[in-house]
Amino acid sequence: MKKNLHPEQLNCSVSCACGNTFETKSVKDIIKVEICNECHPFFTGSERMVDTAGRIEKFNKRYSK
Repeated sequence: MKKNLHPEQLNCSVSCACGNTFETKSVKDIIKVEICNECHPFFTGSERMVDTAGRIEKFNKRYSK
C-alpha cells in the first residue's frame, strides 16, 4: 500500500442545531449540522403527509386502497 495517501482521521465532534452532540471520526475536527436523527421528523415520528388538492385521496381512490 502507498504511504501518505489517505488523510489522517481525527476524533470529530458533531453538533446539531437542536443541541444534540455526538462523537465520530472524520478528517475535520468539528462538524455543525442543521438536522440530526434526534430532531428529524422521519426518526421522531412526527412526519406528516401534506395533501395538496386531494392528491392522496385521488391516489387511494384510483388504486382502491
